Amino acid sequence: MINLFDTIPSGFFNNLASGSNNRVYSDCFQIIYNQYDREISYRIARNQLRDAVAVYLLENHVTVEDLGEEMTDRRNYNDLANAILRRFCSKEVGWLEEDSDDATYEKHIIMTEQGVRLAEFLEQLKTPEREEYSSYIFNIYNILRNGEQWSQDPYAEGLKNIYRNAKLLSRALKKLSTFIKKIIERMIREETLESLTENIIEYCEGSFVREYARLTKQQNIHIYRTFIKGKLTDMQNDGRLFGLLVSGCAAEEGLTEEEAEDEVLEMLLLTRQFLTEDYDQIMQEIRHKINIYLQIAVGRARFLRNREADIRGSIERTIRYLAEEMEEIGWKDELPREASGLFLLDQHEFIDTGSIRFPRRQHSIQNETSAQIEEMTKEDIERAKASQEKEAFNPYSKEKMKAYLENILGPGKRLKSEELPLESRRDLLCALSAAAYGQENGYEIRTLDGYLETQNLLLRRFEIIKKY
Repeated sequence: MINLFDTIPSGFFNNLASGSNNRVYSDCFQIIYNQYDREISYRIARNQLRDAVAVYLLENHVTVEDLGEEMTDRRNYNDLANAILRRFCSKEVGWLEEDSDDATYEKHIIMTEQGVRLAEFLEQLKTPEREEYSSYIFNIYNILRNGEQWSQDPYAEGLKNIYRNAKLLSRALKKLSTFIKKIIERMIREETLESLTENIIEYCEGSFVREYARLTKQQNIHIYRTFIKGKLTDMQNDGRLFGLLVSGCAAEEGLTEEEAEDEVLEMLLLTRQFLTEDYDQIMQEIRHKINIYLQIAVGRARFLRNREADIRGSIERTIRYLAEEMEEIGWKDELPREASGLFLLDQHEFIDTGSIRFPRRQHSIQNETSAQIEEMTKEDIERAKASQEKEAFNPYSKEKMKAYLENILGPGKRLKSEELPLESRRDLLCALSAAAYGQENGYEIRTLDGYLETQNLLLRRFEIIKKY
């Protein structure tokens, strides 16, 4: 088995080690890599790279002493840039190669294959690209729907491409799940209510999971998956097509007929299993973590709001609220082990003098004071009573929702969610409140498959059944 270090130079990673000037070298390497963006190949004039590196060294005031160089003949930044290029071109490092043009004798710098991969890896670590999750599903769907495009080579242009898109989607969703966990951990370290509020608003607007939101908002995504699973089954059951897949795999991967058959069967099985079982499990886990994120965000917001209020018992009420919220979402059973230390209520790191009320000394009465009692007139009493009734009025109470359902159902016994009036946000709130109070008002609420879109929201389909 080939080892990685048998294919790269011995000092390939030395310039990025912690004991070296890794920041300067990595920046210079990224600058060199970016110079090739507008070129037709990874071959460029040496002077152009030297000037780009020299400008970076000048702007950042990098000196010979900073790089630990011992040679004293490097008097300017061009000499220092030339030294860095020679270092990258050395056989011990192997990031670059130097070549001369046979006609003009001009020196050129070529980025090696390993150097290109290293530069891409550093760029991806620095600024990760956002992946469009829904595109993987659509790519698989389009490949299977247009079979004539890969009929000449069903394995290389068809099955292999389908399997690759399924693996990429699986990896992308797993990374998203991990990313949400890190968002939760980062939220707990928020210092101010304002910064936490911005974080919650960012979630509500769908910015940090925009690609995930586009994937879930595709109401007919299950239709694509059903079509894909059916086509994969047909590929396995079609004797002629399956034979072409096996022979293509044997020729493409250099396998025997038996090994190629096992490989094709495994690719079909894993792709179908991912779209049938693994996909739903991953999506359910992501939704669960998003719900935990919101629960913790609300609890943390309440804590930050109350910790500086000079009200007796504010700390006790806040801690009690957090404990009840965490108990309600079952955090002890469902939170991953590495996230169990997010809330340590026995630590006093969040308690400050602003959240504690100190007992004050009672002052003795120095001067006698008196106040006249003014009786309220009947008009004042009626006005105050009307004001309190207006403040306590709830348009979505249990009684009003019962009357609302009786009015819509009439003599009927069943009503589906799409039959409810949902033209405005008020109608949507009435429908949700009616479903929430349905069991208490003598109705049975059953969830149905699928979703319906209204008011820029996705609402799970449900059915209201009158019990008596």
